[in-house]
Amino acid sequence: MTQKDNDTLKPLRIGAEQAGQRLDRALADAHGDFSRSRLKALIEDGHVRRAGTPVRQPSMKVSSGDVFEVEVPAPVDAIPIGQDIPLEILHEDDALIVIDKPAGLVVHPAPGNPDRTLVNALIAHCGDSLAGIGGVRRPGIVHRLDKNTSGVMVAAKTAAAHESLVSQFSARSVDRAYHAIVWGRPVPAQSEIEGAIGRHPKNRKKMAVVTRGGKRALTRFRTVDVYGGGLATLIECRLATGRTHQIRVHLGHQGHPIIGDPVYGRTTTRRAALKSLDSAAKAAISGFSRQALHAHRLGFSHPATGETIDFETKLPPDMASLTNILEML
Repeated sequence: MTQKDNDTLKPLRIGAEQAGQRLDRALADAHGDFSRSRLKALIEDGHVRRAGTPVRQPSMKVSSGDVFEVEVPAPVDAIPIGQDIPLEILHEDDALIVIDKPAGLVVHPAPGNPDRTLVNALIAHCGDSLAGIGGVRRPGIVHRLDKNTSGVMVAAKTAAAHESLVSQFSARSVDRAYHAIVWGRPVPAQSEIEGAIGRHPKNRKKMAVVTRGGKRALTRFRTVDVYGGGLATLIECRLATGRTHQIRVHLGHQGHPIIGDPVYGRTTTRRAALKSLDSAAKAAISGFSRQALHAHRLGFSHPATGETIDFETKLPPDMASLTNILEML
């Protein structure tokens, strides 16, 4: 629902079967496009009326014969401003937008990156087609990729789509796959890496596989291609959980860090591998400027139609160039 002015929903008349319910629950059952939390906020802000009088208690018990009107204010502009940043759009409709995020683009404004983010780009691109999430005209970010990880991302344009996608990601029903170029050759070629992930005990800016205090994490991988007799490998990873830096941490812990990873890739494995290369190959590989990690596949159930939709992308140019160099070794 795109709103330019205040919108009044169809009045809700309470029947005998609804009597005794909480007001926010009764409204949520009647107006499925709005989350219960959104309706609760509308009640508390005085936008729900009974006989013309605002009611402000979401927990109040409704009675048979009560009639409630809900006024939904037009979404306010998001605090981040829209900025004209080019996007590679894979799909867009009234409910959502799917993009292929380039490496170097931060997803959310944050200290150190107050603007020029994906959120700024989506606000500018989508404009009035953002129907408002929580009363704010903003894109619904339901998952993230690190700044220097490229790949497929989906963002919601409506509150209903946002709620559906959040539920799917929480239930781990979304199909996500990543390509990574790692040092060495994992053995076996297909396996699982399991290890709880938490803050590094000595460097709080890093994550690590920990024995205490972490959260369960499981990464499945398979070998796609091997280069230089095992110097490096292209693998596909699938996440059974979604922890911060999970793939990067698990692969580094296994002894096969991602090429170019500035945080988890500085190991003896990397140094030993570089010694075996000629100067040109060494310069090209050691100069790779980001972790060689790309989210190449994303599949989910469309929030509006229920249809399963899938998106796949090729390796971005910098990773494709890196594989070309490695294939010549």
